[in-house]
Amino acid sequence: MTEDPTLEIHNLRLLGWHNLNGANGGGRMGEGIAIQQLGNRRIGYFATESGPIGLDVVDVTDPREIGILAQVPAENDHVRFNSLSMSGNILVVARQTQQPGQQPAGVAVYDASDPEHPRQLSFFDTSGPYSRGCHFVWFVDGRYMHLATGMPDFKPTNQKDDQLYVIVDLKDPEHPVETGRWWLPGMKDGEPPLPRHPRFDSGHRMHNVAITPSHPNRAYIAWLDSGVTILDTSDLGEPKLVGQWNPHPPQSGFSHTAVPIFSRNLMVVSEEALKQDCSDYPKLVWLVDISVEDNMVPQGTAYVSNLDSYLTRGGRFGAHNLHENHEQPTCAQLENTAVGTFFNGGVRVFDIRNPLRVEELAYFVPQKPADSHLPTGQINDCFVDDRKIVYALERMSGGLYTLEYTGEAPLN
Repeated sequence: MTEDPTLEIHNLRLLGWHNLNGANGGGRMGEGIAIQQLGNRRIGYFATESGPIGLDVVDVTDPREIGILAQVPAENDHVRFNSLSMSGNILVVARQTQQPGQQPAGVAVYDASDPEHPRQLSFFDTSGPYSRGCHFVWFVDGRYMHLATGMPDFKPTNQKDDQLYVIVDLKDPEHPVETGRWWLPGMKDGEPPLPRHPRFDSGHRMHNVAITPSHPNRAYIAWLDSGVTILDTSDLGEPKLVGQWNPHPPQSGFSHTAVPIFSRNLMVVSEEALKQDCSDYPKLVWLVDISVEDNMVPQGTAYVSNLDSYLTRGGRFGAHNLHENHEQPTCAQLENTAVGTFFNGGVRVFDIRNPLRVEELAYFVPQKPADSHLPTGQINDCFVDDRKIVYALERMSGGLYTLEYTGEAPLN
């Protein structure tokens, strides 16, 4: 860390940062973070939103001294890696293309036991005439991948609804096999179409899913303009709808991430801000009561201090990604706090012990990176490891920040 890139900071300490060669064509950071413990080493895997580099493999053993171990190039200039997930030493990395029908589209499966040289074992191909491939992948139990993806045989009613829920068995990582799939009724061609948002039509496609080893019979899924669903996954071959909550409209759409907190019958839900002029504000982080699964009820939203300032700075502002409780040894399991990203509002930490009154605990807002064409920094994704180190990724120019929470209230 040769200089301090901090613009605003409260109850967080900047430990380190690295541009990951973003200024030299490394790539814009995406929405995938995994931390691997390999002996005494700690390795971070970070997906990019655009090339030429698709995957950064980084030594974060000492979060103050970040070092690049490997950078895996994207296959071409119309593919994005964007999402990844990891269980043990098996790493899965999404491939999504700009347009339907392009290649490669799907998920690459790697053996990452030698992090300097990740070895591809297989590729689960989801390409097709209406498919842009896989946008998001979840793999935390060592057996099943859960994808937000198009499929070769799936024709959507509307092209904006092209990503469905697909479950893939990785019992043999060299030969992935589809186990099951589910989509919202109305997404598939020939079904009565879903309604479109009157102002902000982002589509009804799937975005993220959370399904954990401790609760394998439930999947919590965000569906953009269709809000979030809970699915019964006791039979992975035939998931079934349990409940749905959708505030869009009147809210401006794009449910992004759903994080269940089982001990509290809560779900933290983020939306994604899309407009550079903030015309789609508000994009919120919600606290939702899921004690009655077929009648989910919102309890409160997270408030960002100095709000008006972010709305006028330029670039996107509003909620985006959340730290997800992966139930992995290197991942913090947060029950009373939530950590999320807000683009030009940086990364924020919230006290959610009282879901009716969410309190802001901490924030970190970086300066505009030197090589970004936007007037502000744009923090895209975050992750909290078991050491309570916060990782935050810059979207537009690439780069990784490592942070330490210093507030009085516990980060737990």
